[in-house]
Amino acid sequence: MKCLVTGAAGFIGSHLCEQLLADGHEVVGLDAFVPYYPRAIKEVNLTACRQHRRFMFRELDLRTDDLAPAMDGVEVVYHLAAMAGLPRSWTEFDLYEGCNVRGTFRLLEATSATKLRRFLYVSTSSVYGRYGSGDESLPTRPISPYGVTKLAGENLCRAFAEEKSLPMVVLRYFSVYGPRQRPDMGYNLFIAAILRGEPLTVFGDGLQMRGNTYVSDCVGATIAATASVPGETYNVGGGETVSVWDVLHKLEEIIGRKAIVLRQPARTGDQRSTTADTSKLGRFFGWKPHVGLTEGLSQQVAWQRTALGAGE
Repeated sequence: MKCLVTGAAGFIGSHLCEQLLADGHEVVGLDAFVPYYPRAIKEVNLTACRQHRRFMFRELDLRTDDLAPAMDGVEVVYHLAAMAGLPRSWTEFDLYEGCNVRGTFRLLEATSATKLRRFLYVSTSSVYGRYGSGDESLPTRPISPYGVTKLAGENLCRAFAEEKSLPMVVLRYFSVYGPRQRPDMGYNLFIAAILRGEPLTVFGDGLQMRGNTYVSDCVGATIAATASVPGETYNVGGGETVSVWDVLHKLEEIIGRKAIVLRQPARTGDQRSTTADTSKLGRFFGWKPHVGLTEGLSQQVAWQRTALGAGE
């Protein structure tokens, strides 16, 4: 099977490409290297894929470039490329609208000349709003511009499904973590600060609850959903829900060093609680998460010790 993965140089995208290649598929990886964080980090993410004979990389921007050559012969599209991060979406909305809405629209247009088996759109728990705990029937009430743009992408996919018979599936990811996690994400920031003996920031009261998904479990669910009936939506989550303080205590135990914590007011648009009910994935595909939070955080700590050159 020939697959296109957008956002291939990113955190989850690079892991997905590696697993698809390991499963024997041909993979076209697409990324624009939007400077949200350093390109050098993304290039390292691609190291293993670039060494594989069935991998082709194309540096293309979904917003502006001709996408037809990248679509040649593609049977399945995994659309992960997006501008992520809640706080920045309030101040740079044009960037989020361009990447997440216009980019998605142009990719959908490019699929019109291709007979796809599936188009998998990666969305987010942020579409549910402040309280994102439950199954896929929860109302979608995003409270950040980021969440709004991701929900707009979902609706574009549904429009193409209705009017152009696009065989689309929507996946809503919940708090994915693990090796290669983006440097702006909470666990990466926490681990780096503790390893270096530097202060870290907790926003709000620290009682925000998150359902955590280890990256290999996320990838497994994404690939499983390729076999889904078109038109379905699935939550993708790890099932282990903890507060910010719980995570910090686990990291202190794993690293063997106390965190130096600074407090700041809650961030605008931040979710209060997210817990994915993934029973639908389980019913349809027998999928379940395998990596617990302690094991997963230990893997991320080990990676950051090496990748960031942090000492004991």
